[in-house]
Amino acid sequence: MTMTTNLLIAYIGVGLMIGLSGIGSAYGVTIAGNASLGALKKVKKFNNYLFLSALPGTQGLYGFVAFFMMQSYLTSYISWMQAAAIFGLGIIVGVVGLLSSIRQGQICANGIVAISNGHNVVGNTMILAAFPELYAILTIAATFLVLGLLGDPITSQAMLDAVKAVY
Repeated sequence: MTMTTNLLIAYIGVGLMIGLSGIGSAYGVTIAGNASLGALKKVKKFNNYLFLSALPGTQGLYGFVAFFMMQSYLTSYISWMQAAAIFGLGIIVGVVGLLSSIRQGQICANGIVAISNGHNVVGNTMILAAFPELYAILTIAATFLVLGLLGDPITSQAMLDAVKAVY
């Protein structure tokens, strides 16, 4: 594979990562936000609803954080192994972010409905909503660990320049 192909593969992974986690967050906050609007008709606890509605938005931020972690590898000197790793990490972070934020939005929406019905479940809802969030956080930890195994991108670039100079 050429360096251009490697870079393209890495950028597709980054695009999937940011796009899918962002889409999931948009769906999750919409699910919880819709429940909040319905709940406001019954009980005016906007602060509780606001916090629970915003919670599923964090997965989109995790996709963006992972991009910053990978950014230094996105050069014309990227190796096929680095490109494949970034592509795979992009799929993992993106899909987990997509699904966990939608499911977290559903948990938050149910908590919002319960609050509007007079139940004191804000804390319980936050605890239960943290479970899907945990898996999104684990993908960021996995990204950190895998990128650590790939080596320093600057070293890879310097090695490639040295090989080109010799040949």
